[in-house]
Amino acid sequence: MEHYDILAIGGGTAGLVTAAGAAGLGARAALIERARMGGDCLWFGCVPSKALLASARAVRDARRAAHLGVAMREVAVDFPRVMARVREAQERIQPHDSPERFRELGVEVVSGTARFTSEDVVTVDGRRISARHIVIATGSRPSVPAIAGLDSVPYLTNESVFNLEQLPASLVVIGGGPIGLELGQALALLGCAVTVVEALPRIAAEEDEEMAALLRATLESDGVAIRTGASVSSVEPAGCGVALCAGGVRLEAERLLLATGRSPAVAGLELDAAGVEAGPNGIVVDRRLRTTASRIWAAGDVVGPLRFTHVADYQARLVLRNALFPFSRSVDYAAVPRVIYTEPELARIGLTEAEARERQGDDVRVWRRPFADADRAIADERTEGMVKLVADRRGRLLGAHILGHGAGSMIGQLALAMRNGLGLAHIAETILPYPTYPEAVKQAAELQQRERLRGLTARIVRTLVRR
Repeated sequence: MEHYDILAIGGGTAGLVTAAGAAGLGARAALIERARMGGDCLWFGCVPSKALLASARAVRDARRAAHLGVAMREVAVDFPRVMARVREAQERIQPHDSPERFRELGVEVVSGTARFTSEDVVTVDGRRISARHIVIATGSRPSVPAIAGLDSVPYLTNESVFNLEQLPASLVVIGGGPIGLELGQALALLGCAVTVVEALPRIAAEEDEEMAALLRATLESDGVAIRTGASVSSVEPAGCGVALCAGGVRLEAERLLLATGRSPAVAGLELDAAGVEAGPNGIVVDRRLRTTASRIWAAGDVVGPLRFTHVADYQARLVLRNALFPFSRSVDYAAVPRVIYTEPELARIGLTEAEARERQGDDVRVWRRPFADADRAIADERTEGMVKLVADRRGRLLGAHILGHGAGSMIGQLALAMRNGLGLAHIAETILPYPTYPEAVKQAAELQQRERLRGLTARIVRTLVRR
């Protein structure tokens, strides 16, 4: 039987970070992957979706070029070439996650399906492997809702949509979360008639309500039809492709895309043999990411609660610390940024305004800076959206929301501020280059500083400056 210090099951972000990190620390490390290394991020998520969105953004910019004094003829989309470029992007990144690279790093890469036979032993196609610590990092799969007739029609998920070779004439997307909105906008800009159907009263339901409403308006201006409060009760084949009943309305389209969330991928692991508990939301772990079996840990989408690549990376690093070193640390999700990569992007960290008011009531203050008032956004003709900062009475940052061009890059400075307990005063005092988009963040924070110059404080200041 082969024996290792760390064994990672799953070749996505969490498994790759675990295996590479363990080998880098001098541990004997192995990784098991039954398909292609790189996980959902490389093959079905982050990479292909952003490559597709880049092409869609080019269409959007071309259509708006007249505002910049650049006259362009009709924009032509070569969809097969668009999809070929998506694959090219994957192929350029794939070597970073390849078995060859990880073997060079000192990781034993095993191809096959892992099954537990005990707490410290797994089998891979008859090969027995044991480890002092085992990390389950098998990721997640698209959730398929229980809809009458769904099994009678072909449908797309994020795992199959990137195999399209021809752009559908029309598409219905079930689900108004990040995946549905990103793919819906991208395909709409490329020339598909897209309708997004969401059962909840609004899209992007986990985001700040005000910001989600602004995003909806932008998506609709780009040609995305959105129906909220519309549960899909049935699906059936139709002459054009598929028909569905949503909120009492019949919708027809050539193709159907399911974007109804993710489910943990635990099938076939034989978790009972190892004493590992799992529920609908994923493998059960404690605050240190240890499972109900003392030698087994879990990280990434198979755990949740935040199914993002950067969270999987964070969890994997925490598992290594807790498994291999004597001083453990608990997870802390208080300052985790998240982004919906539409154009403009919607980025968030911390609490929404509603969440903050529910917790702190009248102690909450909100500061806004529209990009329509930001010099760089005006110069670039990218004035959609705004910065919204949520703070307490003392100026301590509780949450931050940015809808705008490059919002995902801008949220980083606010993540750093929240992580280190910095308030709006620190943000307002930071020197930033001019003209840039992050200035809007600083200007929103400066509004809090101005409010403080009222009443007695204002009288004292006037006395000092008029001496």
